[in-house]
Amino acid sequence: MPKSTKYLVKTPDADGYISYSEAEDRVWADLYAQQLPRVQTHAAKPYLDGLDRMRIPQKRVPQCTEISATLRQLTGWQVAPVPALIGFEKFFSMLADKTFPAASFIRSREDFDYIEEPDIFHEIFGHTPLLTDPRFAEFSQAIGKAGTRATKSDYAWLIRLYWFTIEFGLLREGASIKALGSGLASSPSEMLHATSDKPEFRDFNVIDILRTPYRIDIPQPVYFVLNTLEQLFEASKRDLLADVKEAQNLGQTPLSGLSLR
Repeated sequence: MPKSTKYLVKTPDADGYISYSEAEDRVWADLYAQQLPRVQTHAAKPYLDGLDRMRIPQKRVPQCTEISATLRQLTGWQVAPVPALIGFEKFFSMLADKTFPAASFIRSREDFDYIEEPDIFHEIFGHTPLLTDPRFAEFSQAIGKAGTRATKSDYAWLIRLYWFTIEFGLLREGASIKALGSGLASSPSEMLHATSDKPEFRDFNVIDILRTPYRIDIPQPVYFVLNTLEQLFEASKRDLLADVKEAQNLGQTPLSGLSLR
């Protein structure tokens, strides 16, 4: 996570409404228009199914209240606006409580193709489709619950499992590798990078993921690929803090290795 941001938090009123300008609505509309055909081509079916269920507004920045109304009906989750950056402790506690923290600002034109910190487009277009699926929702909550029991020294290790799956995970569908994670769905540049022959692809393995550092300043040099979704959902049943301790004992791995392609 970045430690600072140039963006200012937008505070909701007493009814939960956040005011966005016409210019901000146009950024949203342009992002949506650009990303929709890309996710239709490159995203995995679970994400696309969730996008259909969400029926996210295309021409304006959505309100967290309306997004929450849909999620509550489907999986019991909700979206709550937060400052641009929150700490791991707050992040994990919100996930454990079935609440997804959504940064309230939207990116500028300057950051249109790639933004280090999460914005409202990333949060809503990227994350909420997977949260419509009870299995992905349970996995997210499992990481949150583990985080509430973790020590601060564990946070940076545990978050890697979320990063390399929900944020930047890939899924094999037939002979293709498809984008699953929210960071891919919401990033015009990284979606294309992740489904090209440029990065390194590694088989999904919980311990390997926990040992692998990630980058926030560039498209990921390494991605982990699920062969089936059951691999991910089975991970939510593991003792994740025990896995973190095993990973810490083994130490971090470098961002290099053999490609799966």
